[in-house]
Amino acid sequence: MNISQSFFSDRVEDTQAIYLTKEFFDVKGDGIADDTFAIQSAINKVKETMNYGIVFIPEGEYRISKTIYIPKAVRLIGYGKKRPLIILRENTPGFQDENITDKGRANYMFWFTDSIPKPGEPVKDANPGTFYSALSNVDIRIEDGNPAAVALRTHFAQHSFIAHVDIHIGNGKAGIFDVGNEIEDVRFFGGNYGIYTNKTSPGWPFMMVDTYFEGQKKAAIQTKEAGLTITRMVIRDVPTVIETVDGYFEKLFIEDSHFEKVTGPAIIISNEQNSFTQINIQNTYCREVPMLASFRQSGKQINAPSEMYKVSQLTHGVYMEDIDSPAMIQTIQELLPLNSYPPCIKTNIPTLPAMSKWINLKSLGAVGDGITDDTKVIQQAIDIYKTIYLPQGMYRVSDTIRLKEDSVLIGLNPISTQLVLHDNTETFSGFGPPKPLVEAPRDGTNILYGIGLDTGGRNTRAVGCKWMAGKDSYMNDVKFLGGHGAMSKDGSEVPLYNADRTADYNIDRRWDSQYWSLWVTDGGGGVFKDIWTASPYASAGMYVSNTDTPGIIYAMSVEHHVRNEVKFKNVSNWHVLALQFEEEAAESTDCLPLELIDCSNILFANLYFFRTIWLDTPYPHAIKTWDCNNIELLNTHNFTQVKYTIDNLLYDVTTDTEVRPWQISRLKLLGADNRRSKTISKVEKVHKLAGGFEFIDSMCKDSKGNVFFVDSRMKRIYKWSDEHKRLTLITDIHHRPRSIACDEDDRLLVVAEYSPSKGATIEGKPEVYPKEEDAKGSSYSFWYNTGSTIKVYSIDPNRPEESMQILDKVPMKSVQRVSKALYPANRWRDSGDFLSVSVEEPKECFMAKDGVTIIPVTSDLMRACCLLEAFPGQPFYAVDEYYKRTVRFEVTTKGYLEEPQIFVEKGEYTAVNKPNGDVIVPDGDVYVFNTKGELIDNMEIPERPACVLLAGKDNSTLYITARSSLYMVLD
Repeated sequence: MNISQSFFSDRVEDTQAIYLTKEFFDVKGDGIADDTFAIQSAINKVKETMNYGIVFIPEGEYRISKTIYIPKAVRLIGYGKKRPLIILRENTPGFQDENITDKGRANYMFWFTDSIPKPGEPVKDANPGTFYSALSNVDIRIEDGNPAAVALRTHFAQHSFIAHVDIHIGNGKAGIFDVGNEIEDVRFFGGNYGIYTNKTSPGWPFMMVDTYFEGQKKAAIQTKEAGLTITRMVIRDVPTVIETVDGYFEKLFIEDSHFEKVTGPAIIISNEQNSFTQINIQNTYCREVPMLASFRQSGKQINAPSEMYKVSQLTHGVYMEDIDSPAMIQTIQELLPLNSYPPCIKTNIPTLPAMSKWINLKSLGAVGDGITDDTKVIQQAIDIYKTIYLPQGMYRVSDTIRLKEDSVLIGLNPISTQLVLHDNTETFSGFGPPKPLVEAPRDGTNILYGIGLDTGGRNTRAVGCKWMAGKDSYMNDVKFLGGHGAMSKDGSEVPLYNADRTADYNIDRRWDSQYWSLWVTDGGGGVFKDIWTASPYASAGMYVSNTDTPGIIYAMSVEHHVRNEVKFKNVSNWHVLALQFEEEAAESTDCLPLELIDCSNILFANLYFFRTIWLDTPYPHAIKTWDCNNIELLNTHNFTQVKYTIDNLLYDVTTDTEVRPWQISRLKLLGADNRRSKTISKVEKVHKLAGGFEFIDSMCKDSKGNVFFVDSRMKRIYKWSDEHKRLTLITDIHHRPRSIACDEDDRLLVVAEYSPSKGATIEGKPEVYPKEEDAKGSSYSFWYNTGSTIKVYSIDPNRPEESMQILDKVPMKSVQRVSKALYPANRWRDSGDFLSVSVEEPKECFMAKDGVTIIPVTSDLMRACCLLEAFPGQPFYAVDEYYKRTVRFEVTTKGYLEEPQIFVEKGEYTAVNKPNGDVIVPDGDVYVFNTKGELIDNMEIPERPACVLLAGKDNSTLYITARSSLYMVLD
C-alpha cells in the first residue's frame, strides 16, 4: 500500500478562510485530545459569517468522538507535508450499534447536511440543493470496536465532492454512505463496504475517478440506482466489486480498471430483464477473478476464460446496433485471455504546479470586493507569472482575461471565488461577435481550477470562457454562474423567478440574451471535470465546435437554458462521461438538450436527460443529430416525474429516423452511409383518425362503442363516434382533466385537478388542501404540492355543462356492490414500492351516480395518465412507470387490488387486456403479449403512443392516443 501524498503541501493565505489552528480554536491535533468541538466550531463559523467558504486544516492527527456536520457550500481542505488525519478511536461510544431509525442504519464521522443542525430538530440531510460542499486532502481512520461507523455521509449535489482522501475503515461498516456528484483519488481500506448507496439526491449519475478499494468483507460497492460512472478503479481482495441490491437497477459504466483477487462474482446484476438495468464494462483487466458477473433472477453467470484476462466489452441491457435497428435486451461479452498482466492505467488528470510556485493574486494588489475593477492586476499577473492563486473573493473584470499558453488559475471554491462581470459592461455589450470573460489560447496547457465565472445578465456579447487549449489542458470545479446555484453571503434566499415563474425575478434581465457559457473551439480539448453550467442568460451551457483534439468530460451538469443545453458542431474524438441535463418549466419549455452536427468518433456514457416536475408540455426528442457517424451512447436515461417527458431519445435529421426507447444500454449511430435498409413495418394496419392535438392520452368508452379522450393541458375532452366516424368536442371546462372514465349509465366521469383561488373560503374557513398521505415513496407529490387537489365530477356527454355533478367521497367499506373500480393505469413510485402501495386498501372512494362504479382515492390520481377498469374476479393490469413494467393484479369483490405479479418488463402509461387474455402494452410502439408474458406481436405507430383502448363494435377495434393524433388499428 502506497502512503497517501498530500495534495496541498503548503498553507495558502486567504483572509476570508477559517484556519483550524490553536490561534483561533481550542484544538490540539495530537490524536489524543478530543477535537470534535473545535472542528465543528470552525465549520459553523464559516457558515455563520460568510454562508459559504473554506476551513483549512493543518497537518496533524485529530481525534473526534461525535458526528461532525458539514453544511451546504462549506469545504474542509487539509494542508501540510502530510495529510491531516481524522481518527475515530477504539470503542468510541455511540458507534457500536446500528441506528435503526437512520436511512443508512449507521453512525457517521462526517455528515454533509443542508444546514447546521439545531438542537432538538432532525438533521436535514444534504439534498438536490446542497451545492459546493467538499472534503479534500484529509485522511480518515476508524479503529476497532466501531462496527456501526461510517466515515462519510455524502448525499450532496453539484460542485460537491470527496477528493484526495484515504479512508481506513478497519472493522467499521463503510467509508461512504449515499454518494453525490463525484469523488476523485479516494482509497478505501477494509470495512464491510467501501461504499454503500442509494441513488444520488438529484438522481444524476455519480462519477468516480482514480479510486482504489482493498479488503472489504462484503463488497467494494453496494448500490441502488446510483448511476455509477467509473474510470480507472483498482479493486483488490474483495468478495464482490459491485453488488446491485436485489430488486433495484443500476446504470453501471466501468472503463480502464483492474480487478484482482475477487473471490465471488465481481458484478452482481439485478432486474436483468428491466430496461433500466444497463451494464457497460470496457478495457478492464482481471486477475484471479473466476466469475466476472452473475445475474440474480436467472442465475446466469459469466465466468473467466483464464486466470488473467481482459474485459474488452461486457454489455447488458437494451441494445441497438444502429438507430434504425430493433431494441432488444442482450448480453454481449468479449473476454480475452492474457499471458501477462499489465500495470494500472495512469491518470489523465493533469497535476497542479508545486504550491511553492503559486502567486497570491491579492498580494499583487487585487481587491476582490466585487466593486473594484481588478482587470489590470489580473492580466499583469498572468503576463508575468505562470500559476496564480485566487483567494476567496469577487474579482470584478471589465475586459477579457487572456491566458498565456501555460497559465494556471487556481481557486478552491467556485461559489466564493469568482470572476465577475457587472451588467452592461461596455466592452461586453452591444451588437457584435462573442467576447469571452476568460480566453485560453490555442494548443495551451492551461488549467482553470475551482473558480466561478459570472457574465451577469445584461452583457449581450459575453461568453463565459473561450477554450482553445490543447489535449493536456484541464478545467475542474468551475461554475458558470447566472440564476441557478447562486448564494448570498447573509444566507438570504436568492430569487430565480418572478412570482408566477414565467420570467426572471429581475425584469431587466432577459434569458437567452448572451452567447454560450463554455465555448470549446478552434482545436480546443483536454479534460473537463465537475463543471456546472446553468445560466438561463446564455444561449447554451456548452458549445464545442471545429475541433478534432481529444476532449474528455467527467461529470458535467448542464441545465436551465432556453434553446440548447449542449451543442457539438464539427467535433471528433471526444469521450463524455456522466453528462446530465435538466430542463425547468419557466425557461426551458422548448429547450433541446443535446445537438450533434457533423460529428464523429464521440462516446457518451451514463447520459441523463431530465425534465422537471413543473414542465407540463411535451418535447419531441432529447438528441438531434445531423450528418454524424460513429457516435456511441452507453447507458442513457430519459426521465421525468410527470407524463410530459421527452418523446424520443434521438432524432436523426439526415435519415429522418426516430429512436423511441427512453432507456438504452448501448446505441450506435453508424452514419447514413453505413445504415442498413429499413425493415418493413406494419403501418398498413394503423389508421389516423384525427390530429392537431398537443398531447392526448386518457381514454374511455361508453356502451355504444364511442371513444372519449383528453387533451389535458388544453383542458379539452373529445368524443370519437364509432357509428358516424366523426370527432366532436365534448367540453373544455377550465379545470384541467387528468383522466376520464364512463359509469354503467354512460355518464362521463372526469378526474380533474382543482386549484382554489387565493383567499377562497368554505363556510368562512380558508380553502386549503394539504398533501396526500399516500405520497410516501414518491417524490412526485412532495415536489408538486401547489395547493391543488383532485375533484371528480360526472357529466352527460350530450349536455355536459348543464349536467355537471360533483361526486362525493364515501368510505370504501360502505359500498354494497362494486361493478367496476377505476384505478390509475400508471403510478410513479421512485422508492420502488409500486407493488406494495398498489395493494394498500384505500379508505375512501368517489362514488358514481350509478351506485356501482367507484374511483378509489389515491394521490396517484393527480398524476395518472389514464384510468383503467378493474372488474371483480378478473385480472387487472397497470404500469409501474418508474421501472417501466406492467404488473398483473387480482380484483376482490370489494374492488381492492391484490396479488401483484410482474407481467412484462415493458410499459409506460397503460395496458389493456383483450377478451382472449392477450395484453396490449404501449412502450414506444405497441406490443402484444399472451397470458404467459410472451411477445406475440408488435405494431409500429407513426407517433409515440400514450394510451390504448379496445372499443367500437364488439370491442374489436384498438384505439390509440399518440401525442398529436388519434389512431385506430384494425385486425
